Amino acid sequence: MRTTYVVVDGENIDATLGSSILNAKPTPDQRPRWERVLTFAQQRWQQPTKGLFFLNASGGSLPMPFIQALMAIGFTPIPLAGESYEKVVDIGIKRTLEALVGRQGDVMLVSHDGDFAGELGTLVDDPDRRTGLIAFREFTSTSLASLVARGLETFDLEQDVAAFNVILPRIKVIPLEEFDPLRYL
Repeated sequence: MRTTYVVVDGENIDATLGSSILNAKPTPDQRPRWERVLTFAQQRWQQPTKGLFFLNASGGSLPMPFIQALMAIGFTPIPLAGESYEKVVDIGIKRTLEALVGRQGDVMLVSHDGDFAGELGTLVDDPDRRTGLIAFREFTSTSLASLVARGLETFDLEQDVAAFNVILPRIKVIPLEEFDPLRYL
């Protein structure tokens, strides 16, 4: 049976949530419910998932409660360390996407970062593979968004995945058929 690899750039999602949406460090109730991301991927493509959650551990310490929580919901935490000038999470994700080229399976990347466009584009171009991007649509890099024309499916972390327990204060384009005036009253 095929697998969907769910590759999470936790730093990117957290930074976007904090600096671009909330303008503050997210409180626990404002953070994504990561188990919903795995459930969404499994249900969307009707196959098992393997969640890979990348973390920057260059400081030498591990956020053990968070790592234990990730493991409990089915993610494999990947705490990477490197030199201060290295973007360890980006390097790890790029290497993982490159390694997936030689394996069967589908891929959902959870990030806004255009640094992955080349590697993800290679996977998108494989006609035997489904590829998806989970992000806040309005913050997705143009280089990742350009892959939609080549077959990348996109999913909004809040709207499509329903990964939050609260409504986020996002300003985004609302298709008229999705407009709910009660949300604003």
